Amino acid sequence: MERVETYCAVKTQIEKLFIETTVCCAMHPKSLSIKDYTYYLPEDRIAKYPLPERDASKLLIYNNGKITEDIYKNLDKYLPPHSLLVFNDTKVMEARILFQKPTGGVIEIFCLEPDEQYSDIMEGMMQRSIVFWQCMIGGASKWKHGQVLKKKIKTVLKEVSLEARYVDKKTDSFVIEFLWNDDSLSFAEVLHHAGAIPLPPYIKREADKSDAER
Repeated sequence: MERVETYCAVKTQIEKLFIETTVCCAMHPKSLSIKDYTYYLPEDRIAKYPLPERDASKLLIYNNGKITEDIYKNLDKYLPPHSLLVFNDTKVMEARILFQKPTGGVIEIFCLEPDEQYSDIMEGMMQRSIVFWQCMIGGASKWKHGQVLKKKIKTVLKEVSLEARYVDKKTDSFVIEFLWNDDSLSFAEVLHHAGAIPLPPYIKREADKSDAER
């Protein structure tokens, strides 16, 4: 009974959020607030892993002010004729790298995009030996400007030394210089060996191999 009441409460909050969002769409962005999108979400309502059959995932349907549920397998029943579907076949890269300081503290580097000196993400990914990236930093206050962090990574053939140096701070990111002692490896390959798939903060577990595929 308690689980049913919790579900109904969450559903009611989501319905309210949808209605408010519909109204807010006509508002200026400056009038929107993040608190308008905050609602209670119980831990047991958060899926830790995707379903084995992805098209069995729940589908939330909003139509003329009414919210109902179905599964993605039945999506075609709700689409009007001549609808345009855009399929996203991209994959999340292993953009989260953890470095341990000599003192034992952990610095988390989350790679966002190549530095502006590169024309696009592909050029940044194909750099060898050295590359500059704009990143978010977990524990940035513990990382001094110019300080070098080191990490050993294992590839199929050998062990490679990866270094990260704090170069600059921008408005919403940090510029980090990455160096590694194997010019046969591109930065994309370095990330594959050294990084982890970033998970949403509400999923309380470490990423594993299945996350790279799904």
